Amino acid sequence: MAISKAWISLLLALAVVLSAPAARAEEAAAAEEGGEAAAAEAVLTLDADGFDEAVAKHPFMVVEFYAPWCGHCKKLAPEYEKAAQELSKHDPPIVLAKVDANDEKNKPLATKYEIQGFPTLKIFRNQGKNIQEYKGPREAEGIVEYLKKQVGPASKEIKSPEDATNLIDDKKIYIVGIFSELSGTEYTNFMEVAEKLRSDYDFGHTLHANHLPRGDAAVERPLVRLFKPFDELVVDSKDFDVTALEKFIDASSTPKVVTFDKNPDNHPYLLKFFQSSAAKAMLFLNFSTGPFESFKSVYYGAAEEFKDKEIKFLIGDVEASQGAFQYFGLREDQVPLIIIQDGDSKKFLKAHVEPDQIVSWLKEYFDGKLSPFRKSEPIPEVNDEPVKVVVADNVHDFVFKSGKNVLVEFYAPWCGHCKKLAPILDEAATTLKSDEDVVIAKMDATANDVPSEFDVQGYPTLYFVTPSGKTVPYESGRTADEIVDFIKKNKETAGQATEKAESAPAEPLKDEL
Repeated sequence: MAISKAWISLLLALAVVLSAPAARAEEAAAAEEGGEAAAAEAVLTLDADGFDEAVAKHPFMVVEFYAPWCGHCKKLAPEYEKAAQELSKHDPPIVLAKVDANDEKNKPLATKYEIQGFPTLKIFRNQGKNIQEYKGPREAEGIVEYLKKQVGPASKEIKSPEDATNLIDDKKIYIVGIFSELSGTEYTNFMEVAEKLRSDYDFGHTLHANHLPRGDAAVERPLVRLFKPFDELVVDSKDFDVTALEKFIDASSTPKVVTFDKNPDNHPYLLKFFQSSAAKAMLFLNFSTGPFESFKSVYYGAAEEFKDKEIKFLIGDVEASQGAFQYFGLREDQVPLIIIQDGDSKKFLKAHVEPDQIVSWLKEYFDGKLSPFRKSEPIPEVNDEPVKVVVADNVHDFVFKSGKNVLVEFYAPWCGHCKKLAPILDEAATTLKSDEDVVIAKMDATANDVPSEFDVQGYPTLYFVTPSGKTVPYESGRTADEIVDFIKKNKETAGQATEKAESAPAEPLKDEL
């Protein structure tokens, strides 16, 4: 199962914060306080009223969806503004805009464009006909460089060895189509894929294979050659079917073992790793102390041994992996450790692992001999507040087996929306305290595994569960009166629950409002 965008943002953001020198952080803070006000704002401020008109007006526009309370948004703001000022001088000008997705008026925009964390940047091309995630740097110079590439052709022609030297960076992935002529089905399909994936990769095309690094004039054309800074360095494909070409690029552009450390060059690979729905094996240890090379050698060997299995491999430095430790419920005193998350989000943990135990433990996993590990806070001994606390170890008993109508909130302690909602839920729970058929509960989704019955992609997420097992996403208003009114209209009595349970199919119903 893929990890939600909100969590991936946190995983990578923590690694970035840990790698940023204090001086840089102080510089960003100073720029935020004073530098931004010194010049007229180049970033275009949009809201729901004028959004569609602005998109239709500009053939290319970048939009940041932000929340005023978001720390990462505040850090990005001066860099984004600096980039906007520089890009306004480009010919043609490149427009950078922003939308306050926390504003009630703009929330339909956030829903429409699937905004699940802040800040989220989207590239709107061709008057909004083509929308892509912005996957570039978050500092001004990098933003400018990245976006200048995005407004040019999706693939650049390589006419000389000098062109190849200038375009192909041995620290990045670069994809080149080698053709006998710049026309025909293969060329058209290559350009289609380049346009579709241009926000992820750099593309080039050429009639001369010998212009390329390690080039061979006798290469059989047409051919796609992918250069990469890891593993075998160069891989080729002759399948120009669009779907096959996309799969080739996807499979070839991730290291056999992804590294989770403070190096931002590794973050694109981490993003792909955590977004994958495949099972994930993750080895966490201290890169700077202990027998790191012994672990690395054995682990890379294991990745090669099990390469035909549906599983991806990651090796992580504990100093950079605090977000991962929080997500998976791990502790530093368990290091070195290896953990697997399978496609159903079940987790399997081996703490204090030794190098010579890795392969045998992985074999046990593939043979189905391991017991799952569950992340849970302790069950509270006292639970007498209006909104009840549930944890992973008691959520099924509390929500599905209590015989009550339960509105359960999945929240994150750092989430501004969750903090705003907390007193509202308290008020609603207090209003309903005399109704013995109703409970309002909450779970810290960062400290507990969320049951598979609930799809939690952002915070807060609320579900309403009836005694008969009907599970409904709560998508109504966020005032206490609206919450109380929803519960009263949708709750089941004990008699109704019994009737529905007797007539219901074996599987619980899952509806949407």
